[in-house]
Amino acid sequence: MSVSSRLTHDQSRNGTGSRNGHLPDEIAQDLSAKIASGALSVGDRLPSERDLCTQYAVSRAVVREALSQLKSDGLVAARAGSGVYVTQRDSTNAFRFQNFSVSDLGRLEEAMELLVTIEVAATRIAAKRRTAEDLKKIKRALIGMEYAIASDRLGDEEDYQFHQAIVEATHNQHFISLCQHLEASARNIIRQARSNTKTNHAELLDAVQDEHKAIFKALEDGDEDAAAEAAARHLHNASLRIRIYLA
Repeated sequence: MSVSSRLTHDQSRNGTGSRNGHLPDEIAQDLSAKIASGALSVGDRLPSERDLCTQYAVSRAVVREALSQLKSDGLVAARAGSGVYVTQRDSTNAFRFQNFSVSDLGRLEEAMELLVTIEVAATRIAAKRRTAEDLKKIKRALIGMEYAIASDRLGDEEDYQFHQAIVEATHNQHFISLCQHLEASARNIIRQARSNTKTNHAELLDAVQDEHKAIFKALEDGDEDAAAEAAARHLHNASLRIRIYLA
C-alpha cells in the first residue's frame, strides 16, 4: 500500500483525519525518502500545500506540520512568495529538536526548559515592541481558541498561532527563525497537551484560556515584567497539567 493510500486508509479507519498524530511523520518520511533517492533534487520545488493535501488526502495543517519537520531537518527551505524548495543540508542545520511523547517526562522536562526560556524572553520583548497590528493578530488567535472551546474542538492550531504571533511581535528575525525551526516539535507538544486536557480534564480548559488572556492583557498594556511572568506561569501550568494527566 502506498503512503498516500495508507494515510487515506488510516483516516477512514480511525475517523480522525488530521487528528492522527502519525500522519505528519509519515508524510515527512515519504518526502525525505524522495529527497534521499534523488527523486527530489537540491533546488527542486516541492508541490504546493494544496497539491500535497490532495496527494496525501490530509488537511493543510497536517501538511504544514510535515513540512516543518523537513525544515527542522534542513532538507527544505521556504522562499517568500515562491514555495518550498529542497536545499543542501549542511552543518548549520545539524540541530534537531526530536519529536517525542509527553509521557516521556525526562524529555518533556528538557524540552520545556528550552521552550520556557525562549517563550518568556520573546513575550517580554513583544510587550515592548508589539504594534497595533501585532495585537490584532494575537487577539484573533485568542478569540479563535475561545470559539474552538465553545465548538468542542481541540484548538491546537489556534493555540500555536497565538504563541507564534507573539514571537513575530518581537520583530527579531533570530527569534522568528529559531521558532520556525522548532515549529514541528512545539506543535507536537501543544497538540498533546491540549488533547490530554480536553479529553481528561476538560474543566481546566477555562483556566488555560484565562492564562492566555493574562498574557494578552500584559502585552496590550506594554508591561514587560507582567508579560514575562504570565508566559512563565502559563508554561509552568501546562507542564503541571500534563503531569496530572499522566498521574
